[in-house]
Amino acid sequence: MQTHPTENISSILKALAYFDVFNFPLSYEELYQYSKLENDTLFKEELKKLLATQAIYNLNGYYSLNSDQTIVDKRLAGEKRAKQYISQALKKSKLIAKFPYVRGVFISGSLSKGVMGEDGDIDFFIITKPNRLWVARTLLIFYKKTILLNSRKYFCVNYFIDEEHLEIEQKNRFTATEIVTLMPMVNNELYQQFIQANQWIEEYYIHAKSPSKYTVELKRSLFQNFVEPLLNTALGERVDAYFMKLTLKRWKQKFGTMENADFDVALKTTKRVSKHHPSNFQAKVLGRFNQKLQKYNQEK
Repeated sequence: MQTHPTENISSILKALAYFDVFNFPLSYEELYQYSKLENDTLFKEELKKLLATQAIYNLNGYYSLNSDQTIVDKRLAGEKRAKQYISQALKKSKLIAKFPYVRGVFISGSLSKGVMGEDGDIDFFIITKPNRLWVARTLLIFYKKTILLNSRKYFCVNYFIDEEHLEIEQKNRFTATEIVTLMPMVNNELYQQFIQANQWIEEYYIHAKSPSKYTVELKRSLFQNFVEPLLNTALGERVDAYFMKLTLKRWKQKFGTMENADFDVALKTTKRVSKHHPSNFQAKVLGRFNQKLQKYNQEK
């Protein structure tokens, strides 16, 4: 392209550049959702300009920064696998919701985008009762390690927040994308509260995603009714604090070579948040995204 892109065109290019990090072409509906264009007419006009200059490509209904048809084939295969995972995702979501102090269960990661890799797993984003996040997490991890023999394929519980602190502290395109693509599986009311608490994502995305058709309402389990009264005490406070301290100590030992700033993002460990992303995937994705934007600016 010989001219500088307008702000409107830039939003389309940024959306495609971000998903290009994953070699993930976007459908028309997705590209519209992930751009910041306020109406379909304007979106069509700007999209037409980009296609005419070959800044982007239409690959049988999917849009991308490159013309490689194989990324569409890979996506279609991933969509087929994802459909096979949904029943397991709902089953495991209902199971997770039975654990003490769990109040909401959502799907994140690749499955929330409608695809699944050959070696993919199901990522869960879990909301707990305040001041018992670490009790909930520890019980779920214990179940995974003992009953599931530490298999994470259908049970990757790597992100927890509590229902009184729903706003995500890290505000960037990566976290905004994860929020806007979340699939609420248990407790849609809490999901709506979560979205309301994170209106900052409109800096990146202004179009809401259609609600998940799989969402079920939260129902208390016998397990919760037995355990929670026992730990709604000073003992529960101490147990929760102990589990957090124990986990942090283990992570510091295991990932001690990680820079403190990276550790605080990838393995955030506070009373109200628990993240276990030791590969620091967020930083890698944002780094590659920025490289793509810089390359585009140099070439245009």
